[in-house]
Amino acid sequence: MVVSAAKGRSGLGEPDYIARAEALAASFAARAAEHDRAGSFPFENFRELSEAGLLSLTVPAAHGGAGAGARYAARVLGILGEADPSTALVLSMHYINHLVMARSRTWPARLSRKLARESVEGIALINALRVEPELGSPARGGLPATIARRTETGWRLSGHKIYSTGSPILKWYLVWARTDEAEPRVGQFLVPAGLPGTRIVETWDHHGLRASGSHDVIFEDVVIPLDAEVDVRKPADWRTLDVTLAAVHTVFVAAIYDGIARAARDWLISFLKQRVPASLGAPLSTLPRAQEILGGIEARLAVNARLIDSFASDFDNGSQLSAIESNVVKLTVTNNAVAAVEDALSLTSNHGLSRKNPLERHYRDVLCGRVHTPQDDTTKITAGRAALGV
Repeated sequence: MVVSAAKGRSGLGEPDYIARAEALAASFAARAAEHDRAGSFPFENFRELSEAGLLSLTVPAAHGGAGAGARYAARVLGILGEADPSTALVLSMHYINHLVMARSRTWPARLSRKLARESVEGIALINALRVEPELGSPARGGLPATIARRTETGWRLSGHKIYSTGSPILKWYLVWARTDEAEPRVGQFLVPAGLPGTRIVETWDHHGLRASGSHDVIFEDVVIPLDAEVDVRKPADWRTLDVTLAAVHTVFVAAIYDGIARAARDWLISFLKQRVPASLGAPLSTLPRAQEILGGIEARLAVNARLIDSFASDFDNGSQLSAIESNVVKLTVTNNAVAAVEDALSLTSNHGLSRKNPLERHYRDVLCGRVHTPQDDTTKITAGRAALGV
């Protein structure tokens, strides 16, 4: 259900979400370079998000949240993506899971209500842990090596997850695993963080999004209740993508990478206006070449804005969407974002690659869009097969 501009139980009206995100963005941006350099996790950002009521943005109003849909959530993520994309990425995963819970017929009502209430009351973030060292992303198929063994008193979970975004702060893991039954089922198990047998191994030392805390999480015979089984099915039953999940995942991810490109554009404009080479005797902004390249960046960002806003609005309005269309939106927006930052670098020479300027960080961050699921080759192959009917 789409919430109108009327206020939800949180007291926030939709325009207020944007204003609060903008108010937080300045402090997030001021800390982003330090967290990037140290690879440290921005815990303080999430305290401020909680205090601003933004952690429960996509929690239904009936459960005390703001009840925002994809359009306003994408706008918030875009604003925060400009300031600190690592924070925005962790937040996006939390938003995605609550939107899926609100629309899902498979999530146990008791669990979704519990998680919604916790998100309203404090810092209780959730993310899905799916990727494994051998399996890679389950989006490409295959059974997970993480195993849930059923006993009389509960499930016993063992496995190794990588790229577990937000792991230092998560309260809940939604773990992708298979059962040890004669005919294994595959699906999601809800696991509280910090249970005996759970370890976070700080492996994340990445080129971009360095403050996202995307470490490894290892489960060694971790005991969880039998009713922690969220959605577990036969492998064949997972071949059809969850359109809700695909739609919000791709548009939220796209909004973050677009935000990075907008931050790069803003820095570029300032640089072009202030840089006055002695040989030119005027700012670089007076050069037709600089104006043309900046105009090309503006064109890419204008396309991105239209795609993100219209696609998210269609989702909120209940329009019939497809997973292929969702993936194409992500592909287009992220590639436009990468190209925009590359164009900015072409105008700034060594200045753009200096670590004292933020453009090189924006470039490292935006490149992560190329490897973020769904990846371009998968999107193109799927779209091509659909067009050919094969």
